[in-house]
Amino acid sequence: MPTVDVDPDELRALTGTEKGDDELIADLFALGLEFEGRTEEDAFELEFAPDRLDRLSVEGIARSLRYQYGDARGVHVPGTNAPEWTIEVEPSVPGERPYVTGAVIRGIDLDEDGLESLIQLQEKLHATMGRGRAKGAIGIHDLTMLKGAAAGDGEPTIRYVGVGPDDDRFVPLDSDAELTPGEVLEEHPTGRSYADLVGEYDRYPAIYDDLGLFSFPPVINGRRTEVSTDSRELFVEMTGTDQWTVDKMLAIVCYALAARGATIEEVRVEYADGPAYESVGTELVRPELSTKTKTVAHDRIETILGIELGPEEVIDLAERSGLDAERVPIDDGVGDDGVGDGSRSSTEDGVGDGTALVYEVTIPPYRVDVLHPVDVIDDLGRAFGFNELEPEYPDVGTVGGRHGRSRLEDAARTTLVGLGFEDLLNFHMISEAENFDRMALEPDDDAFGAAEPATIKEPYSEEYTALRTWTLPSLLMVLENNTHRAYPQDLAEIGFVANVDDAENTGVAERRSVGAVLARHDAAYEDAKSRLAALARAFGATLETPPTDHPTFIDGRTAAVVIDGEEVGVVGELHPRVLVEHDLEVPVAAFEFDLAAFE
Repeated sequence: MPTVDVDPDELRALTGTEKGDDELIADLFALGLEFEGRTEEDAFELEFAPDRLDRLSVEGIARSLRYQYGDARGVHVPGTNAPEWTIEVEPSVPGERPYVTGAVIRGIDLDEDGLESLIQLQEKLHATMGRGRAKGAIGIHDLTMLKGAAAGDGEPTIRYVGVGPDDDRFVPLDSDAELTPGEVLEEHPTGRSYADLVGEYDRYPAIYDDLGLFSFPPVINGRRTEVSTDSRELFVEMTGTDQWTVDKMLAIVCYALAARGATIEEVRVEYADGPAYESVGTELVRPELSTKTKTVAHDRIETILGIELGPEEVIDLAERSGLDAERVPIDDGVGDDGVGDGSRSSTEDGVGDGTALVYEVTIPPYRVDVLHPVDVIDDLGRAFGFNELEPEYPDVGTVGGRHGRSRLEDAARTTLVGLGFEDLLNFHMISEAENFDRMALEPDDDAFGAAEPATIKEPYSEEYTALRTWTLPSLLMVLENNTHRAYPQDLAEIGFVANVDDAENTGVAERRSVGAVLARHDAAYEDAKSRLAALARAFGATLETPPTDHPTFIDGRTAAVVIDGEEVGVVGELHPRVLVEHDLEVPVAAFEFDLAAFE
């Protein structure tokens, strides 16, 4: 899960509370932010659900706490001043990245903590909503270092254009030399990191003021407009592959800066005529800080939360969640999605024959996660306090029991622990690079773990883009994160894996896989095989291990796992290239097989 570092003293200052660290940690947990420890600078390291991108900064977390404490209520939209600056988008802009948005920030007082928070917010938005800058990238500039070319109406203007790799030169951040965009991609460390985003473009995205090139999105900004603690006015520009994404990223940044006392000034965006802009128009005024609404039924709220609430309680919970709620008449009953769709109206108290009570809930512009009325109900439940909900037995006439597959998993897990393994539970989702590239495996290889992955169409984070096809990559990630721990490290997991399979009704084959690694100075094939053989004996299964080849393992030190005559896995010593990729300095022996072989 994504993490964000937060200085507890700064959080207290922005929240207006004098609570101690332990109380703060408990309050943050109630919001869904888990305390993972402290950084070297003694800041809180908080893990959060990647849907709440407004909490990627200390300002956003402080806002949520103020709502939780009752110090803030309802939807707040910061005021904006009329635009003075214009962004002109010229026809030469690369078609792969045609959209732009922006805002001017005035009166900001950036101390070291504020600047670090802004940089962290920028990086975290890049990694999550921006898909590693591929979908949206943020440029923040010192406005006083920009000189806008005068437009026809006298407004200062900057231009978003497309340039050739060697058409112009500028001094990028962290450099003293003038470089062309093409040279940045070849010579600058940041340029090399993001070269794949624009390297195949015929023309590169570039932003100019009257003095010349100052931003090369999505790669790097120019040194001329670098932001420091002396900066008091900022120009924020964002480019991307769709207007909605960059507009929502900008809204989150604007709210964070407004929390530090800044004034938001609008920017006019003027697009050239073209099919890419038919859905958004040729002239926009940004930032986009409009609210949206969701209609939620009272009985749906009570059914999902399992509690009885009065209308005023619902409105109170909504306002304590940073939302606004208003009782509204409806024309009919309410469907499963929580939205009215017919001809009846509610009475004053919302009860009685043929009546229904619904609320129109207003969602603030920084909330990109509210897609359905259920998301609103989740907010209401959190404001009520999930710990305050009393558990109840389901009102169903049946007798429950453990599934046979669950009993098998439990028995295998117990046996693995008895063999000396530490039992793990990892995320089912992973990145394709972790699942394949870092394991020296290709999806189309004829090897265990190689298969077409089930991918997420619109992932929140580049770290979780697909369902894993085997468990060993997850175990290697744990070893990589624990190189500071003592060895031996013997780890095992019985986990969910999946791959695309047209023969399945769902199009995806799902199964449980048994994976184990032994990391120690003398780990060898024989260690892994002996543990595997003991596991097979415990289930009365016949084990065979004929030699095989697998790109993740060392040739000649690898065997197929054949249980009761069926090939179901692989065992061996991991290849040095895989160990180096994961920064491991000790040998690792491992095995993995399909748990269904023991059924």
